[in-house]
Amino acid sequence: MGRRALTAHRHSTSAPAVPQRGRTPSALASVAVAVELQHRPTRWGTMRSRTAGTPRTGVPEVVVVPGLAVSNYLQPAVEALGAWTRAHLVELPGFSGSGEPPHPMDVAQFADAVIEWLATSGLHRVVLVGHSSGTQVVAHVAAREPERVAALVLASPTVDPAFRSLRKVLLAWRRNHALEPPDLDEQHAPERRRASLRRVRHALAVHLDDRLEETVERVAQPTLVLYGDTDRLCTEAWARELAHRAPDGRFVVLPGAHSFVWTAPDAWSAPVEALAREVGHGSPPAPPA
Repeated sequence: MGRRALTAHRHSTSAPAVPQRGRTPSALASVAVAVELQHRPTRWGTMRSRTAGTPRTGVPEVVVVPGLAVSNYLQPAVEALGAWTRAHLVELPGFSGSGEPPHPMDVAQFADAVIEWLATSGLHRVVLVGHSSGTQVVAHVAAREPERVAALVLASPTVDPAFRSLRKVLLAWRRNHALEPPDLDEQHAPERRRASLRRVRHALAVHLDDRLEETVERVAQPTLVLYGDTDRLCTEAWARELAHRAPDGRFVVLPGAHSFVWTAPDAWSAPVEALAREVGHGSPPAPPA
């Protein structure tokens, strides 16, 4: 495909409001940070992102890739990161507020889209964070783009080999779902409807075929695995194995189920910030996108 000019469209309006009904006090702590929407054309369709915070000298920017088909649930957690750096929540093609992709995509192609988004955003040496199925995408990006990714964070990683079939992963999801608050479903429902069952099924199938434990072995950068202590979609043994397989791996347990980033969005901020400051010492702030 030939090259074409890509331009970013910046919006001064706030990101979609995230309802706060039923949220815990810690969840409410991070809602004051302003969030800006951006839309960037890519070969994979227009990609929407939400940006919170400002660049800080010596601290890399953080880029977050959400889980399967949804992203609203992560906005408060990205706002928490925006308290100490500029943080971006990137929505994958075909999901949430991003545009239609040219064809159904696999995990490697989702990684291609994130790489192109990073390039068009002018971002280098970021801390790249994935949650749930987003961990599989960001691991591919980090393995392929060591100059762009200074460190990797895998929060609630998937897909655990113990659940690597459609039947097993759906049963695990049901067990975990019982531990999540009802308002999480309220957040997910509109985005899942927009994505369509067909697209969600395809995305689930390609993520089941992907092997995160193999990809992480090719990631030379510091890699932090975050595990919720009541997660039923990921076993602690496998999460620890990922940290062990990574050439420079670390492991942190946080309270909560698979979507601990929704119930306590500030919880991951401290370990991610510590990693960012470790790899970003002396880094100048990035210019505005």
